[in-house]
Amino acid sequence: MEKYDVIVVGAGAAGLLAAGSAAENGARVLVLEKMRKAARKLLITGKGRCNITNDQPASEFIKHVYPDGRFLRNVFNRFYSQDVLQLLEAHGVEAVLERGGRYYPKSQKASDVVNALKKWVDGLGVEVKFEHRVDEILMEERTISGVHCPQGAFYANKVIITTGGKSYPATGSTGDGYRLAEAVGHIIEKTRPALVPLTVESKIPGKLESLNLRNVNVTLWIDGKKASEGFGEMTFIPRGLDGPVILTLSRVAVDALNENKRVSLTIDLKPALDDKKLDNRFLRDLDANGKKKFKNVFSDWLPAQLVPVFMEELKLDAEKECSQVSAAERKAIRKLFKNWTFEITGHSPWEEAIVTAGGVAAKEVSPKTMESKLVAGLFFAGEVLDLDAETGGFNLQIAWSTGWVAGKEAAK
Repeated sequence: MEKYDVIVVGAGAAGLLAAGSAAENGARVLVLEKMRKAARKLLITGKGRCNITNDQPASEFIKHVYPDGRFLRNVFNRFYSQDVLQLLEAHGVEAVLERGGRYYPKSQKASDVVNALKKWVDGLGVEVKFEHRVDEILMEERTISGVHCPQGAFYANKVIITTGGKSYPATGSTGDGYRLAEAVGHIIEKTRPALVPLTVESKIPGKLESLNLRNVNVTLWIDGKKASEGFGEMTFIPRGLDGPVILTLSRVAVDALNENKRVSLTIDLKPALDDKKLDNRFLRDLDANGKKKFKNVFSDWLPAQLVPVFMEELKLDAEKECSQVSAAERKAIRKLFKNWTFEITGHSPWEEAIVTAGGVAAKEVSPKTMESKLVAGLFFAGEVLDLDAETGGFNLQIAWSTGWVAGKEAAK
């Protein structure tokens, strides 16, 4: 009967950090991973570039975490962004800081991050068994004794669940951790997609597929009331809207849709200009090009793909001269530029969600150790917890920090 000090269930970002941290602190560690390879989801994060972390101080960082980022104060004090960057650098991965405070590997390859972490845990003597799906946590009198897989039982007095959520199920995150936690008495807060594209009623996105808009302000409305807003980039996809600012707003939108509330959003294409300044610009350009066709000046105001869509939406005569554009038409153009509205009808499926909202109730987990308050020797880290964050490296840092602390504490 093989006995280990710590068993880690899941070889993703949180799992690798937990395994390495436990091994560094003297534990004999076994990692059980149901897929054929480690860190499948990590390989596709940041569109294959891996947004490692964000440079914001912890006090600001926690404001980007739901439902309550204060849970992470303790773990961030012990292991934070510079710590993971130093760990990766020590194993050959140099990081670069990009706009929005986002750190990426200089190579722009997520695979380099995965390989560095594998090199780290391998060097520490961590044993990893692939294609081993854990189907049960073994306990004796509310204390951990090991886990069971189809291949048999593995024994340890400490088990760390780092199985991820339900997003990108093809990478192996299919909610196994929730089932395991619930079986030993933990509450699972309702899971739903977060950081997910939104679908709309309009056919316009289909005409604008792959168009990327930068520096736009997007406001989310629920039952006619302003609920949230964001500034940044967005992208049109065949049935809806995607991109960083949309993903950030999606968590609030998904919850409202689940409550059968009316959800819409407005896009301000020119947030730097108020109505008066925008109108003055229109007037100046129209006066300077009085004899030119209106469509020629209109194309100076918008990306080329948007021109025919806006012309059709506003029912404008593209062939008329600029000098003939009326004040009423100018007002209609201004309104569309500042309040382009879409009714939100739904969201993309789990296969396209970056993270999962909901999970193991944080109130049942110690914020200092990541240990279960219900079962001695059981720990949680990463996305399996009811913690999710906005886009920008925040979710991965949660995985790094909670994983590292869980591993260190489990090794005690």
